[in-house]
Amino acid sequence: MGINLASYVGATQVRRMVLGDDDKQPTSEQLEQMKELVGHAMRDGAVGVSTSLEYAPAPYAKTDELIALSAVASKSGGIYATHMRNESDSVLEAIDEALRIGREAHIPVEIWHIKVAGKANWGRMPEVIAKINAARAQGMDVTADTYAYTAWFNDLSAFIPPWAHDGGVAKLVERLKDPAMRDRIRKDMLTPSRDWDNEWQEIPSPEAILIGVVQNPQLLPLQGKRLSEIARMWNKDPMDALFDLLIQDKGFTYVAVFGMSEPDVALVLQQPWVSIDNDSSGTSPEGILGQEHPHPRAYGTFPRILRKYVREEKKLTLEDAIRKFSALPAQRMRLTDRGVLKAGMWADVVVFDPATIRDLATFDHPNQLSQGMEYVLVNGVPVIDQGQMTGAKPGKVLRGPGYVQ
Repeated sequence: MGINLASYVGATQVRRMVLGDDDKQPTSEQLEQMKELVGHAMRDGAVGVSTSLEYAPAPYAKTDELIALSAVASKSGGIYATHMRNESDSVLEAIDEALRIGREAHIPVEIWHIKVAGKANWGRMPEVIAKINAARAQGMDVTADTYAYTAWFNDLSAFIPPWAHDGGVAKLVERLKDPAMRDRIRKDMLTPSRDWDNEWQEIPSPEAILIGVVQNPQLLPLQGKRLSEIARMWNKDPMDALFDLLIQDKGFTYVAVFGMSEPDVALVLQQPWVSIDNDSSGTSPEGILGQEHPHPRAYGTFPRILRKYVREEKKLTLEDAIRKFSALPAQRMRLTDRGVLKAGMWADVVVFDPATIRDLATFDHPNQLSQGMEYVLVNGVPVIDQGQMTGAKPGKVLRGPGYVQ
């Protein structure tokens, strides 16, 4: 492969192995089974345990279950990385949960793509930063990362309340087809709640939902369109259009959602304990992946930070941006032989022109490679040479400290 790859073991993956997609709690015997699976994964080289607590069946897991699984990962030198349970009205409570897991499982915490979501919460990033700084001042090992765009990218089905996902995607689609269930779902989405991350309450309007990736080939023409536009095309209420799109795509649609403010994004980017992630799958302008309409971060995250926040807005120094791309995440992942330019380290090296590097990918036209990257070496082998891909595949699987050969 062309890149180096390390992997977490997903707490939800482990839960599904033992409990399936149902909204239920494990017996003590089932929890032991789940802990055993985490231990096995850590010995296979997982770098820690991860959660994505907004997406069913993950919300069904209580904090104690997550502490138990994280404690197993901790024994192997792993970390706990989380897409938190809530990133909007209850974001501070969600941080409290992550910190509790860190304290009780004795494990470092990484908050993935830290944000404050929803127009009502714009301007609350200083509160989030203050809470994390206070925990760090007390000796807690907690850090975060950001991709620094004002839209996230996730399942369209995340708009549907967690109870309606009980039993899996097929059951969700069945409920959306049932008029009584559909009414109940609609009512929940229209009711502000601190009990779940209600994305419908977070968006300014249906214009803020951009259809990214569909599974049903007949829906391909909808990629790149806004939900408001689809509602007009179908002559439907926007929420009905959302429900019907999920039914037609069997629940597998991905969307970009414009729900963050630029000042919040820029402020968290500047924190010394925040590194950069891009939070998107690998993609390509050609082939099967080129038929998708991804979030522009898939192509533009790192060049955009160098262009926008370093060169144009001067919110980061070049040195600090590079540290956030390389040394900081390598240290976080316990990769002691990577992340800095030093004799004896693996030569993962990029050579670029700071005056010209820029992103071209936009939300309307995302499948565009960035410009200005001259050379990329992975493990000392050029994968990009004078701006062109070489086809070399020198990437390695990187294993966590608990790895047993």
